[in-house]
Amino acid sequence: MPSNEHRPTERVLDILELLSTNGNGMTLTELSKALNAPKSSIMPLVHTMTSRKFIYMNQENLKYFIGIAAFSVGSSYTNHIDALEFIKSEMKHIVSESNETCQLGIQNQSNLLYIAKEDSDEPIRLVSYVGKQLPLYCTAIGRAILADMEPDEIYALYPDGLKAFTPHTITEWPLLLAELKETRKRGYAIEHEESTPDVHCAGISLRNNGHIFAALSVSIPSFRFSVEKLDFVIQLLKESKKTLETSFQNCHIDLSSLS
Repeated sequence: MPSNEHRPTERVLDILELLSTNGNGMTLTELSKALNAPKSSIMPLVHTMTSRKFIYMNQENLKYFIGIAAFSVGSSYTNHIDALEFIKSEMKHIVSESNETCQLGIQNQSNLLYIAKEDSDEPIRLVSYVGKQLPLYCTAIGRAILADMEPDEIYALYPDGLKAFTPHTITEWPLLLAELKETRKRGYAIEHEESTPDVHCAGISLRNNGHIFAALSVSIPSFRFSVEKLDFVIQLLKESKKTLETSFQNCHIDLSSLS
C-alpha cells in the first residue's frame, strides 16, 4: 500500500479497513502480509488499538476483529444520518403545509452552506440546490445563525465589508447589527429580496445542547407573498424547531460531517 501521508496513522487506518472487510478476522501474520509490513512494526499499533478497544483478539484462534470503540465511532456517523433524515421529514411537513420550498443550512466559515432542500409542487419556486453557498448576512437562514454571535465575531468573518447581491441587500454594519438584534428578540430571521430578487425568506435556528448546529428556512416568491403567509410560515418553523430540538435532547448532532 503506497503511502504519502503519516505512515503510523495510515497503517492504523489500513488495519481498521482490513478488519472491517474481513468478517472472519485476521491474525497478526495475515495483517503483516496484507500491509507488506514487518510484524514488529505493526505490533505496537495493534497493541494500542486493542487496549483502546478499537480492535480485539480472539484468544482461541489469535485473530483480530473490529472492536466496540470502532463500532461506536461508526454508529455516531449513522446517528448523524438518522438526524438528517428526521430533519428532512419535518421539512417535508413544512412544505406540505406551506407549499413553499424549505431548506436546511449550516455555517461554513463566513458562508451559509445548503445541505438539504425540499421543493414544493408549485411550478414557479426558488431555484437553488444542495451545496450552494451564500454569505450568512444576506439570507434569513444565515442571519438565524449570525444572531447568536457577538459583533466582533461577525466583523471578523467579513473583513472587507458587506457586499450587495441585490439592491435590497443590507451592506451597512449598523443596519445589519440592528437586524440581528431584532432577530434575537423575535426568535426568527427574515429577509426580503436581499440574496435573490423577488424572493422573501424566513429562517429559524436549530439548537443542540445550547449551540446552533443548523438552521431552517422557507422561501416565498413575491407574487405569493403576504404578511399572513409569512406569519403562517414562521409558525410552522417554530413548531418544527420545537419538535426537532426536543427530539435531539441528550444527543450530539454535528451535520458538518455530512456536508
